[in-house]
Amino acid sequence: MKTMKNWLLTGLLFMVVSTVFSQGKVTGTITDASGATLPGANVAVKGSPSGTSTDFDGKFTIETKTSTGELVITYLGYDSKTLQFSVSNGGTTNLGEIVLAGNSNELSEIVVKSTTVDIAKDRKTPVAVSTIRAAEIQAKLGNMEIPELLKSTPSVYTTKSGGGFGDSRITVRGFSQNNVAVMVNGMPVNDMENGAVYWSNWAGLADVTSYIQIQRGLGSSKLAIASVGGTMNYITKASDLKQGGTVGTSFGNDNFFKSNVAYNTGKLDNGLSASILFSHTQGDGYVDGTQFNGDNYYVGLGYATKNNKHDFQLTITGAPQWHDQRSTFITIAQYQKYGTESDPNIKYNSDWGYKDGKEFNMVRNYYHKPVISLNWDYKINETSKLSTVGYVSFGRGGGSRGAGFIRGFNYANNAFRTADGLVDYDKIQAYNSGQTVSINGTSFTRATTGTSGQFQNSAVTGNNATNGISQISSVNSHNWYGAIINFNKKFTEHLTWDLGVDVRGYKGIHYQNLNNLLGGDSFADNFDVNNPNRILTNTYSTYPAWNVFKSTSSEEKVNFNNDGDVRWYGGFTQLEYSTDKFTAFIQGAISQQGFKRVDYFKYLSSTALSSTDFENILGGNVKGGVNYNINEHHNVYANSGYYSKQPFFNAVYPNNASLVNGNLTNEKIFGVEAGYGFRSRIFTANVDIYRTSWKDRYQRQNDNDTSNPGGYYDFAGITEIHSGIEFAGTAKVLPNLTLTGMFSVGDWQYKGTSTSNRYDSGNNPIGGGSAITLFLDGVRVGDAAATTAAFGATYEIVPRFSVDANINYFDKLYAAISPGAFTSANNKGALQLPSYNTTDAGLSYKLLVGKNKSNSVGFRLNVNNVFDYTYIAESKTNIFAADVPTVTTYKGVATTNQVYFGFGRTWNFALRYDF
Repeated sequence: MKTMKNWLLTGLLFMVVSTVFSQGKVTGTITDASGATLPGANVAVKGSPSGTSTDFDGKFTIETKTSTGELVITYLGYDSKTLQFSVSNGGTTNLGEIVLAGNSNELSEIVVKSTTVDIAKDRKTPVAVSTIRAAEIQAKLGNMEIPELLKSTPSVYTTKSGGGFGDSRITVRGFSQNNVAVMVNGMPVNDMENGAVYWSNWAGLADVTSYIQIQRGLGSSKLAIASVGGTMNYITKASDLKQGGTVGTSFGNDNFFKSNVAYNTGKLDNGLSASILFSHTQGDGYVDGTQFNGDNYYVGLGYATKNNKHDFQLTITGAPQWHDQRSTFITIAQYQKYGTESDPNIKYNSDWGYKDGKEFNMVRNYYHKPVISLNWDYKINETSKLSTVGYVSFGRGGGSRGAGFIRGFNYANNAFRTADGLVDYDKIQAYNSGQTVSINGTSFTRATTGTSGQFQNSAVTGNNATNGISQISSVNSHNWYGAIINFNKKFTEHLTWDLGVDVRGYKGIHYQNLNNLLGGDSFADNFDVNNPNRILTNTYSTYPAWNVFKSTSSEEKVNFNNDGDVRWYGGFTQLEYSTDKFTAFIQGAISQQGFKRVDYFKYLSSTALSSTDFENILGGNVKGGVNYNINEHHNVYANSGYYSKQPFFNAVYPNNASLVNGNLTNEKIFGVEAGYGFRSRIFTANVDIYRTSWKDRYQRQNDNDTSNPGGYYDFAGITEIHSGIEFAGTAKVLPNLTLTGMFSVGDWQYKGTSTSNRYDSGNNPIGGGSAITLFLDGVRVGDAAATTAAFGATYEIVPRFSVDANINYFDKLYAAISPGAFTSANNKGALQLPSYNTTDAGLSYKLLVGKNKSNSVGFRLNVNNVFDYTYIAESKTNIFAADVPTVTTYKGVATTNQVYFGFGRTWNFALRYDF
């Protein structure tokens, strides 16, 4: 009996020791219901410190010191999942494919775990939404720009615009990006004066983004932001991702080259974590004369207390860059002149040429916009949470252009153009310096100014013998501070309340300075009434300043010099009720925007108009929605909302003057939306219908009456109605074949007429003149394709080796219109441009290397517009061929129209090592 007991004790002890000291591995692949892999999902052994995250293929390997246990898997936007496992000593257990369902509120994979980031959750948040994950960003971006990743989502239209680096633009449901809210980790980044987003300032965003979510329509943001068309949320990587790094390089057409390096420490035992990234990009540009050079840096520092009550994330990122541009819309006839009638030279750029044997472009953008943010997430108790983000941004830079005239001609005139269409900057420089040159067949020699003996340039118009041409820059710098605080309280398991504040301060710094005299001696400026008749000689660089804290007060300014101050005080609240089957929310926000104008040139410093008081305008929104999950496959939703949106700065102080608009009114947006979703293991789909009305849009038109120089008309009651239907679906028809598709059909048009008010150059209302009525009823909203469709396929030939292709189709694309041009009831409306389609394709392979195959080497080949299709992407003008009988046409469009063509075939090849 004693011997039996000893054997029993020995056996139990052996089992315990084997359990404690056994070591094995658990592997698997995490996907969503459609079969798409989920990179960055967190995997942890329950009750132990062991943890990891999935790679870009959704795969994970985790070591465990126990033979049995449970894995806990979490991922943004999906329910967490707990799985049991068992593993033999020294062995490996493969759990295969692990499918996560939607609805989770976990934010563990992103930099902000905070309630200030409003992420829509599948089958829960009642909004129309599309999501682009890190794997797709990494694979398909290539030498495209980050807005272009969204072109295969419903109701989105993107173009390269002029074709310069970072000059892309995006519209959502027919609304320009000025009226689409762009958020980065919960921070609004639209310019506070005009709502603009300059993608060149965010050129490195793709390198650090783990998640892009575009919410069409009013969206789920709790802030009082102007999401007329939608909201784009860019969620960046977290500092506490697993330890490891990346080294990558890529190259492509037109000498495109990019290199990047990144490293994450992972979360250390003391709660600290760090993540760093640096990348460099350069190239000649697809369009002639659009060289570019840019860098991107990112530093993320994190700290979490052991009890997880406090989590801090400090992020510093910036992307100093310069790029030459094609800013001048040119006619189709000009593209044909330097190509052929049937094959226009779509790369032609009328802004560049050669100077002193080197490429030179008068038009260049240069900017550096570092952003620093600190996120603090405080878990007060099990039911209460406080989330705060504070941020600062210092933007420094501007855009250069030509100023002045030679014998009445500007630099872009044919008088200074070579036979192949380039600007002859050597001729301009020769004339400016006093040499005799031939202009339109006549020899001219420049005279010096007065008794100065100098060749003085200026910006004034005039056909005189002394003026010359210079390069000057319009500087648009800013200082921006802000904070968002959100208190989140769970009253019950199903009822949650949010309450918060949104505070911002912004100073826009606007002036011009001199970059290049192009052979001249000095620059004469008489626009500063406080210091008239200045003669300037200092020139300033057109490269971005790395030191954004350097004072510019000593710079010599020309032509104009003013500040735009904007202050924003906002409050918001939201109440949400949520169960497994039903979600409902109601949200309200209010904001007061104050606008102040300071002008150092136009008004004497002793007068009140040199620095105005703040013009305070109240606005806000209210919206609500419901989602109902009929069963595990079907759900329906609906939402509605109303916005009272404050006008932009130039509507408050029109005409670059310091008197407040006498017809100032908030814009009014009302939206309603409904949708249906289907989810199965093989097929997922969403269908959305929407209608948005946008009333009291601001519109201004110059007064051509010579008795009222500088005067203008503004118009009241301009209304747009945007409605449509959208579909997006994914089908995993085979284990290694996934199909995607979408289509959207929009009906976007103006409604009614608009009457005018007349003002002088000082914004004072005046009588007289000819009353103007705009006849806009039924005119199509231009500048975006109202009908879009896409079809894509991805096929995995062997594990980690796949090919993919995507076809995009665009129709009902109308020219951008100026509403002020529709002064006749008999107008033809907006000019419709030809429909077009493009095909993109890619090839990917990833080779597992290193110990335990935990590292990888991958490559990616992208080819965009595979068939090199030539198409018109946008038109600035509305010239109908029938109105000009003598004009020729190209694809049915009058060749006198000023357009931008889209890019032809481009390619990119990338290599990447992950360790």
